[in-house]
Amino acid sequence: MSTSTTSSPTTPRRTRNPLRAIVRIPFGWQVLIGLVLGVVLGLVAAQIGPVTATDANPDGANWLTTALNTIGTIFVTLLKALVPPLIFLAIITSIANLRGVTNAARLAGKTLLWFAITSLIAVSIGIALGAVTSPGANSGVSADAAQASDTQGGWMDFLTGLVPTNFLGIEGSAGDDGTVSLSFNALQILVISIAVGIAVLSVGEKAEPFLKVTGSALEIVQKLLWWVIRLAPIGTVGLLGNAVASYGWNAIGQLGVFVADVYIGLFLVLLVVYPVLLKLNGLSIGSFFRGVWPATSLGFVSRSSLGTMPMTQSVTERMGVPRHYASFAVPLGATTKMDGCAAIYPALAAIFVANFYGVPLGVTDYLLIVLVSVLGSAATAGMTGATVMLTLTLSTLGLPLEGVGLLLAIDPILDMGRTALNVTGQSLVAVIVAKREKILDQPAYDDARRTSFQAIQAEEAQDAQDGQDAHDGADAEAPAGAGSDTDSDREKQPATA
Repeated sequence: MSTSTTSSPTTPRRTRNPLRAIVRIPFGWQVLIGLVLGVVLGLVAAQIGPVTATDANPDGANWLTTALNTIGTIFVTLLKALVPPLIFLAIITSIANLRGVTNAARLAGKTLLWFAITSLIAVSIGIALGAVTSPGANSGVSADAAQASDTQGGWMDFLTGLVPTNFLGIEGSAGDDGTVSLSFNALQILVISIAVGIAVLSVGEKAEPFLKVTGSALEIVQKLLWWVIRLAPIGTVGLLGNAVASYGWNAIGQLGVFVADVYIGLFLVLLVVYPVLLKLNGLSIGSFFRGVWPATSLGFVSRSSLGTMPMTQSVTERMGVPRHYASFAVPLGATTKMDGCAAIYPALAAIFVANFYGVPLGVTDYLLIVLVSVLGSAATAGMTGATVMLTLTLSTLGLPLEGVGLLLAIDPILDMGRTALNVTGQSLVAVIVAKREKILDQPAYDDARRTSFQAIQAEEAQDAQDGQDAHDGADAEAPAGAGSDTDSDREKQPATA
């Protein structure tokens, strides 16, 4: 006797999981939806208007603005929490990866040279736009908004900031209410990481166990960062929504010429300068922009070059740049190469402040802006915002630091475009240097295509699995007693027939 397995017509159908349906939406579309939703909710919050200020809510922000601000703050805080270990582990690993490369010093020198070349072109465009449009003389912003930033970037501050106060680069500050808050100095962590990386090279074979731990820790931190990046569409809603609700279109209207100058400069570098450099080096423009798009779009959303670094490195490797070089050039670029934050923006901002206060700028002042932009890029250290670089430029020119306050209202909106250009330029330099040094996988570059966040994550997971399988296979084939040997020890053992 057989039993029928056919379900009856009354059997309820399986309901669809809405979360699974959302996850299946391509990541780029999720970000785009987040952008639109952020603007809409920001406009709604602005229409609701402020509420009566209380002790718990001194600014009188309405519930929607508070919610948007909280969402955006949590997303940025999660990124910042992973930045210190990411800098430390990535820089050490990237320096160590060059130990087996015969032309490592040449690659490093060429990378820094191209960083300087692209920064020089970008700052020149910023100066030209500022000189033609005089953004500070055509603004409607009130002088009452002027205030000096709490974060200063004078040359003495920059130089003394290079010296680590402790091994972890952690700083503490006391609040007015007696509480103590901890923060990190990304520039100091960079210096510490470079010193440790060089020490690893000097120690040689004895540092292999340390490098294995460092490599494993970097994989863990990057996996955590991938998870945070997955929240970028939600973070976009909060960040953009809060910016629109808090500042609205009035602030952009008052600083319309300046905002237009910044974005025109960014687009000129992105869509004119970069394509020209690619063409001069015999590289396909379409292949590059298709390949780099995931990093560019994520940089626009996250406003953090360091937070975008795993994505930037992944797309750079997918475009044919060898891993040993990409793992050096991209982390270095994420901390020192800022065509948006450290070139175009500070040049235009300095001219704006000079126009606003009626301070004439001469040829020497413009040359100083160029010098500061090319040499002081590391001061931004890859995190959101460019206040340090701006105050460094203003202090060098002797301009009022209170001018920073005039631009703070629109900084989040400008920072999105600046960071997108930063990460695109970081990948561009790695591709160009690899091409000029004849280490670029040209077929892989030519076949570069626009891909999704999910595809990159899947490829990363597959690479990790392949590496684990290869390691397990090597352990299985190794003779008894050899399991405790390091890879370098195995290489030294004579081959047996």
